Amino acid sequence: DGARNLNLDSIPMGLPMSDPTAWATAMNNLGMAPMGMTGQPLLPDFDPALGVMTGIPPINPMMPGLGIVPPPIPPDMPAVKEIIHCKSCTLFPPNPHLPPPATRERPPGCKTVFVGGLPENGTEQIIMEVFEQCGEVIAIRKSKKNFCHIRFAEEFMVDKALYLSGYRIRLGSSTDKKDTGRLHVDFAQARDDLYEWECKQRMLAREERHRRRLEEERFRPPSPPPVVHYSDHECSIIADKLKDDTKFLEAIQTLLTWIERGEVNRRTANNFYSMIQSANSHIRRLVNEKAAHEKEMEEAKEKFKLALSGILVQFEQIVAVYHSASKQKAWDHFTKAQRKNISVWCKQAEEIRNIHNDELMGIRREEEMEMSDEEIEDPPEMKETEESALVSQVEALKEENDSLRWQLDAYRNEVELLKQEQGKASRDEDTTKEQQMKLLQQALQGMQKHLLKLQEEYKKREAELEKVKEDKLKVESLLENLKEQESSTSRVCACSQEKECPAEKTLSNGLVKSEREVLLVGIISTFLHVHPFGASIEYICSYLQRLDSRICTAEVEVLMTRLQNTFRQELSGVGASLEKRWKFCGFDGLKMT
Repeated sequence: DGARNLNLDSIPMGLPMSDPTAWATAMNNLGMAPMGMTGQPLLPDFDPALGVMTGIPPINPMMPGLGIVPPPIPPDMPAVKEIIHCKSCTLFPPNPHLPPPATRERPPGCKTVFVGGLPENGTEQIIMEVFEQCGEVIAIRKSKKNFCHIRFAEEFMVDKALYLSGYRIRLGSSTDKKDTGRLHVDFAQARDDLYEWECKQRMLAREERHRRRLEEERFRPPSPPPVVHYSDHECSIIADKLKDDTKFLEAIQTLLTWIERGEVNRRTANNFYSMIQSANSHIRRLVNEKAAHEKEMEEAKEKFKLALSGILVQFEQIVAVYHSASKQKAWDHFTKAQRKNISVWCKQAEEIRNIHNDELMGIRREEEMEMSDEEIEDPPEMKETEESALVSQVEALKEENDSLRWQLDAYRNEVELLKQEQGKASRDEDTTKEQQMKLLQQALQGMQKHLLKLQEEYKKREAELEKVKEDKLKVESLLENLKEQESSTSRVCACSQEKECPAEKTLSNGLVKSEREVLLVGIISTFLHVHPFGASIEYICSYLQRLDSRICTAEVEVLMTRLQNTFRQELSGVGASLEKRWKFCGFDGLKMT
């Protein structure tokens, strides 16, 4: 198979023609000009009309495939091999009709061939003389059993050596059996070839890895710039960048890296605090920017709503023009084609108007839903605004209901007019009027459905308004009842204070001046009794302010200092952790008093 694909011109072997006369005779029999393998004529005085074979017309040398350069050998045609003359031996080609000699599977990186069928009297010099024409021979290992192994310098030389497989070799002009043999050339598996092939593959793999690494490095994004180390100069630069909106992101990343590195200490704490304060002030700028964008969005929504309402008004006017043109006074003067166009235009305008109207109603519903969400969060004082909004919505629904009724009446009148015209018109116009009737009936049904929906919404709104009014009345009645209960309880408390608590009058002249202070003393005593190790005045006031937000720290501290037999102030802690704590000493004070 390798010999078929082998180009004879590329083989650096001398393959002389064995018998030029026989070759010229064969081409003469075919009626062709005898030419050698290189394209030179063998018989210059050849006449194509003198062909020996009868029945075959002379062949023109200019016919396709018969130029000076012979055409390539097709793969299904056996290659023609010639006799090869060497100094010490002669190689005779095998029979071209026989199948090519079988070979084993080619090992990877094969540079060594097995040569069998050598003559018994063959030497390494003869073998070198035959196979050095295939390429540079590195080594020959000859055996005593008429075979040898030949290692070439390159892999392609092995293919040239396989071309000689099947040739019969004869030493000199001797016909002795020991001086003849039939060559069999095949691939051989050698460790040196495999090792060199593996080394070459590893080198190619290294080159491929290096190429891929360079490709990855070329497409890899550049690494971010390193963060500078902290210093007073860099700190001042970052502080200025934090105040600039365009450089804030870079500065805040640097500040975060410094804090994570642990650059904060007692010496740099003030600088870091100022930078954090600048970052906090940036929040206000962000909030203002968001508010500005929201304002722009609201303005854009308002502009869109106004433009859409203006477009709807124009659509209503156009539809009104179509309806007026469809009346009998003007309709009779139009031709059949004009009436058809007017009805189609009217239908299209109504469809577009309904689409825009639905869009505007959707925007209003979204605004109403947003308003309802805001109203849920508002206190009960905003119920009056809810009532006014509901009233306005009810009025708007009433207006829409009236307009739809008028449109419905107009459609009914148009239907009656069409019925009257149907009896007067000719048979040719019956089909168009029936279609118009169907369209008007469909539009009428749609308007009726829309009217029913609006009536249901109107009823729902009225029910909601009634519920709101009932809730308002209930709330007012509850408020009146609460006011009456408060007045009655205040009277009862006043009477009980006069009867059961005459001691309060005496207490008002003493250390405790009011009932409120008595309640405070009791609550503070209970709180400090639970905290036997004492508590600071801020802790006590935070507890009291949960009960009454009007209590201030100064009032409590004055009251506790006035009652020295009940509360005692002590200092606890050392150095910076020094703290003033109040303790309850009522049990000890009771014994002393």
